[in-house]
Amino acid sequence: MGGMPGPYVIRGSVVLPEAELAWRFSRSSGPGGQHVNTSDSRVELLFDVAATKALPDVWKERALERLAARLVDGVLTVRASEHRSQFRNREMALVRMASVLAEATAPPPKARRATKIPRGINERRLREKKARAQTKRGRTGRDW
Repeated sequence: MGGMPGPYVIRGSVVLPEAELAWRFSRSSGPGGQHVNTSDSRVELLFDVAATKALPDVWKERALERLAARLVDGVLTVRASEHRSQFRNREMALVRMASVLAEATAPPPKARRATKIPRGINERRLREKKARAQTKRGRTGRDW
């Protein structure tokens, strides 16, 4: 079966460090077969965002701020139990962790610059609106 495929890139050249990841396994309530009551296929992946050295300081601050509701003592936990195989659940947890961290460390979007609608466009819209109203008014059956 081999080791986990990797490295799991957060963004750019920043990757999830294997040494800073902690795994927990338990019995899954998800799909299963003969070994459903005996195999520990649910995976919990823990990553200490507050103590990590892998993230640049700016990213770390951003992640701590944005993930505040999900963190317990600075530790982010991701669970996976969709698959019967522990290996596939581990892969799923790693992918989820990388995507959560990528989203949390993304730079804020550029502020929207307010723009004014050009006068010509507004006048044309009002002209078309009046023409449409005239067309509809002409459809009323007053002449019968």
